[in-house]
Amino acid sequence: MAPPAMSGDAGSSGPLLLSRAASTGGWKAALFIIWVEVAERFAYYGISANLISYLTGPLGQPTAAAAAAINAWSGAASMLPLLGAAVADSWLGRYRTILASSVLYIAGLGMLAFSSLFPSPQSQPCSVSDDGRRSCPPSSLQTALFYVSLYLVAIAQSGHKPCVQAFGADQFDVTDPKESAVRGSFFNWWYFGICASGTITVALTSYIQDNVSWGLGFGIPCLVMLLALLIFLLGTRTYRFHDSGDGGAFSSVCKAIGAWRKTSQEAGLVELEHGERAEEAVLVEEAKGLARLFPIWATCLLYGVAFAQPPTLFTKQAATLDRRVGSLFQIPSAALQCFTGVSIVTCVVLYDRVLVPAARRVTGVASGITMLQRIGTGIALSMVSLLVAALVEMRRLQAARDAGLVDHPDAVVPMSLWWMVPQYVLLGAADAFTMVGMQEFFYDQVPGVLKSLGLALYLSVLGVGSFISSFLISVIDVVTRRNGGTSWFADDLNRGHLDYFYLLLAALAALELLAFGYFSTSYVYRRKPGNVH
Repeated sequence: MAPPAMSGDAGSSGPLLLSRAASTGGWKAALFIIWVEVAERFAYYGISANLISYLTGPLGQPTAAAAAAINAWSGAASMLPLLGAAVADSWLGRYRTILASSVLYIAGLGMLAFSSLFPSPQSQPCSVSDDGRRSCPPSSLQTALFYVSLYLVAIAQSGHKPCVQAFGADQFDVTDPKESAVRGSFFNWWYFGICASGTITVALTSYIQDNVSWGLGFGIPCLVMLLALLIFLLGTRTYRFHDSGDGGAFSSVCKAIGAWRKTSQEAGLVELEHGERAEEAVLVEEAKGLARLFPIWATCLLYGVAFAQPPTLFTKQAATLDRRVGSLFQIPSAALQCFTGVSIVTCVVLYDRVLVPAARRVTGVASGITMLQRIGTGIALSMVSLLVAALVEMRRLQAARDAGLVDHPDAVVPMSLWWMVPQYVLLGAADAFTMVGMQEFFYDQVPGVLKSLGLALYLSVLGVGSFISSFLISVIDVVTRRNGGTSWFADDLNRGHLDYFYLLLAALAALELLAFGYFSTSYVYRRKPGNVH
């Protein structure tokens, strides 16, 4: 099945709508697309949530190197959608980009599962260091294939991630009062779906990876992604397709920036024809609109650093605790991320059904609170989550010292894993505010032809945040090990100081919140938030 002929299905606000029949679009089409994203998130979290256990286990990497490598990969996976969105808006269109990315995704996941079947480092010749530690070098072929597969998944996500959500939002016509009114709920329920999926996959695949095999644990996401592609194709006849009609994203951005520079240089000395001047004025306003987004984008970056911690350092921290439930079952350390998903799902429902109606009566704004107020609330909650994480780590280190386990990295610290639940729950609440707020804000505030690029901007916050996290971990690891010192991220976490790192991130988050508050109060929306009539 193929979509109607089109030069690009770029936006939902402004571009020519090629398919607007009553039988297309709306929730009927959006549900197909939501299910596709649910399956894609299942696949992504199925490999990312427990990746640090694979790197520090079968691949034998140190904790600091593994955390930095995962953050670098996560950063690339979140930054590449800027390129994917531009390709979709300028050339392929969203539908075709999603199809191509899905095929690439399946190939990458299949290669990843295959790479895990190679001999693990434990079967390679091992050496013992002076301090008694056993070091097993990984198979070079296994490591190379693993990283090629991992970055192939990142490239696939570059086209999939920004386009699927924008394509889903395109199914609601902003010129139709009824459809426009439910689009805000689409973003809420979209995030509900992907977080519910992430919660299930973290619990399922982390257990399989830790207790059955890594090959099966990586293979299940591949099969789920194949199912996602089939679901997407089944819904083709229900979709609405859009045509930007103007050459796409790159063309629009270049024209807008060129018009802005031209206007500044001419300073009114050369009079143009009225029509040309009017078109130029529109382009200049679009360029200014993109420029106004930069301070908001920049002051959200440190939130991306907090977002990078659960699948890396939080997971390593949890691995040292008593995770037994009863006498037979032990909770996988990565499975604690389920509490983040449960928190997000709960908060999204409460936000949509309780907070918004209550706030609407007070503020008179249809969305209850503005998009920037929602983002700021989430940044504040992430700061609290990091403070709680630091306090819990202090408690864990004290428990390890009291039990005489400082030099026993493989020993279980006599402290329950439930101590870590609050930091996951708080970060989940932060996600429900910040992540959904950023999705809606960047989608809503860019020109119509750049909707995919707008969603890629929100993803780039997470990407740059992951790169910042990787950079901080690498630098702090080098500095703290200098002159024979102990790294904050020592392989023996009982000798490390993750608490210092979390306090540093909390302090940076506080500064970020101040900067965000300053820029958000002066930001002028492209369209004022709707009022209740």
